[in-house]
Amino acid sequence: MIRTPLRPLARILQARQKGENPDRIERENIRLRHEEMRDKMRQRAESRLLFVGVFFVLAFTMVGARMTVLASSEAVEPRASTSGANIVAQRSDIVDRNGRVLATNLITNSLYAQPHLMIEPKRAAKELVAIFPDLNLERLNKDFSGSRKFLWIKKKLSPEQMQAVHDIGDPGLLFGPREMRLYPNGKLAAHVLGGASFGREGVHSAEVIGTAGVEKAFDNYLRDPAMDGAPLRLSLDMTIQAASRQVLEGGMKLMNAKGATSILMDVHTGEVISMISLPDFDPNTRPNGLIKGDPSDSPLFNRAVQGVYELGSTFKIFAAAQALDIGLVNPNTMINTKGPMQKGRFRIRDFHNYGPQLSVTDIIVKSSNIGTARMALDIGAKRQKEFLKSLGFFDSTPVELVEANGAKPLLPKKWADIHTMTVSYGHGMAASPLHLAAAYSTMVNGGTLVKPTLLKQQTVEKGPRVISERTSAQARTMLREVVKRGTASFARVPGYEVGGKTGTADKPKPKGGYYKDKVIATFASAFPMSDPKYVLIVTLDEPSENSGKKPRRTAGWTAVPVAAEMIRRTAPLLGLRPELDRGELSKVVNTASE
Repeated sequence: MIRTPLRPLARILQARQKGENPDRIERENIRLRHEEMRDKMRQRAESRLLFVGVFFVLAFTMVGARMTVLASSEAVEPRASTSGANIVAQRSDIVDRNGRVLATNLITNSLYAQPHLMIEPKRAAKELVAIFPDLNLERLNKDFSGSRKFLWIKKKLSPEQMQAVHDIGDPGLLFGPREMRLYPNGKLAAHVLGGASFGREGVHSAEVIGTAGVEKAFDNYLRDPAMDGAPLRLSLDMTIQAASRQVLEGGMKLMNAKGATSILMDVHTGEVISMISLPDFDPNTRPNGLIKGDPSDSPLFNRAVQGVYELGSTFKIFAAAQALDIGLVNPNTMINTKGPMQKGRFRIRDFHNYGPQLSVTDIIVKSSNIGTARMALDIGAKRQKEFLKSLGFFDSTPVELVEANGAKPLLPKKWADIHTMTVSYGHGMAASPLHLAAAYSTMVNGGTLVKPTLLKQQTVEKGPRVISERTSAQARTMLREVVKRGTASFARVPGYEVGGKTGTADKPKPKGGYYKDKVIATFASAFPMSDPKYVLIVTLDEPSENSGKKPRRTAGWTAVPVAAEMIRRTAPLLGLRPELDRGELSKVVNTASE
């Protein structure tokens, strides 16, 4: 900075030559300098005043805008902020084949506490226990008086419970919005749906994840935001499911059974229209699994898929169909049934003495173990194994349930001749009722393989051929005869041409051997047999029909009446019109011209 001197030498000399006073020059320069300084200070002060003015205008504008927002918005309780990424809680609905909701989402609230904000923790704990009796007062008092800054109290609240907690009035009790899974039909289809629980959790949301059934099998699909909320459509029909469950539950009680299961399947698509396992549970309040004991005693156990049983004489139709298909026999071929049949140290007997021989059809109708075993020996172990494998009896069912993977059939370790014989009539090999449903569908639909599915199918795709159409027609005729004049006579449902095969197998003991008074009773049926559309499997665990002098445990007395009532109730709901049995057309008399 260059400063002008107050007494410049040149001007002083010039003033002295003219006789002027040099001091006037100094005073004039001082005056000019002071004026310059005043101008700069004035300019600086004006700039500062402008800045302060603008600042206050902006500040008052922001305060006014915030007050306007607060005045126009709905009053809500302040909530503690959360850190981290938001949890995506949205989950798609699950619906039946007709669009009825089986599983959906419900917006509710969770309850948590911040003890350091609580005013009266002991009073709050006491009132919380009064609202939620399952809470422990001593534990709450300990948590509220400790060093914890955050504490979950309840993950799900009803509106009434939320209001009761709100009335406590303690600022340390806070609510967080929560999306939960709701199953509006309760126990209906519980084993198929499985259930859901919470995964990652935060104050403002929680991740809903599948824990069992289709909820777990399709967990990625149901949580995928790209699906844009599109529901998962199952093959189940809830009207059929409700009617079937009512009949099966009543039949289970009437027959004094420990448990029961039923499967209704479309013979062409493999769609499972109804699947029931009793006892069952409510997926809204899914219970814990058993820690010890028999897993099948748990209501979580899905007998239709996880239950691996010896299914008895229901297997006989497979031996007969294979023998027919490879040309060993025809329906009228006579087979030696004289007994007992000796094989090494083993003896095979029939329930009744059926005489020295029976036709192949009558072996199925009368359920002869000896006749079936002789056909199996002629077929041979190798061909028998290949045939049963082609029907899916060597692998877990491909149905869309996580529980199905662990339900692989139990097969003989060494497939000797004795195993060939016993497997032919359903002993020495165990499979699930769902395996049986798929195999019977293959038997009656014309001979093409069926794979069970819980998803609604838009098109029908035929599987590989297992037996010829001719063999399938012969098998249908035999199964129809079983109902007409055989062990399943109680399955006659007028107008629906029911055919099927009974199976009663002694229940194995945990440590080897078989119980004498405990059985698995199964009836595998199809209808209408002139043009099969559905297969129905009914299995009862330890049934006993006690109306007579002695308990009757065979499938003909236990599982068959239950299946017949189920068909009688559900066939009209399936859109099947009752028709006159083709065998009775000859009895119709035309009286119009008389």
